[in-house]
Amino acid sequence: MTRAVLADTGPLYAANDEADAHHQRALRELRELARGRHEVLITYPVLLECYSLILFRLGGKAATDWLAEMSDASFVNPLQEDFGRAFGTVQAFADQRLTLVDATVAALALRLKVMVWTYDHHFDVMRVPVWR
Repeated sequence: MTRAVLADTGPLYAANDEADAHHQRALRELRELARGRHEVLITYPVLLECYSLILFRLGGKAATDWLAEMSDASFVNPLQEDFGRAFGTVQAFADQRLTLVDATVAALALRLKVMVWTYDHHFDVMRVPVWR
């Protein structure tokens, strides 16, 4: 049986940056996800955010290499209702430094009834199930 988790930017980026504090954890968790036959779903907003981080922090070659690796990934596109829910979430948690990308991932995870693979505490604040 294949189960799905929705990836946040943090673990995807950490897996690619050896200097990231979570690098070894991300690699270990990727192996664990594979062993558990979890399908890692990636939203287009996360794809764009992670590509930009890799590009500006690790350089163009690292970014294009990562993008080539992502060509086989399972992508999910948020619906208009997900963005609407995300807008409401950002407004409801105005006292938090909550990004629209995170709120969109949260909305999509709730709609799809999947956990989020993340290192960001904001998903706990939003009461979204987190894969640990």
